[in-house]
Amino acid sequence: MSFVFVALGGALGAVTRYAISLIPVKTQFPILTLVTNILGAILIGFIVGITDKKADVLPNTVLFWKTGVCGGFTTFSTFSLEAYKLFENKAYALGGVYVILSVCCCVFGIFIGKKLATITG
Repeated sequence: MSFVFVALGGALGAVTRYAISLIPVKTQFPILTLVTNILGAILIGFIVGITDKKADVLPNTVLFWKTGVCGGFTTFSTFSLEAYKLFENKAYALGGVYVILSVCCCVFGIFIGKKLATITG
């Protein structure tokens, strides 16, 4: 049954990621992937923050949100490919900014998500 929860959450995360990718943005910088990864980091931080505080959260609920939704939603493999392409195209400064922002903002997103979980708890 756990696989069903992961699959359903993964489908929801993937569809949401795809919907975000359809937002019309005209820039060489992969802003939509960056935003998706930051939102995913905030969401997984929030989930971890909630589940750290509440022992009565069902394991399948955690699997749905953390493994399924966040796993289907975040786009680290896409991030890696886009960063590689920027470097390959000799856009070193843009690639460096993208990598630094992605890592720093997503780690900070975990912090924000956990703080949001504390506020709502």
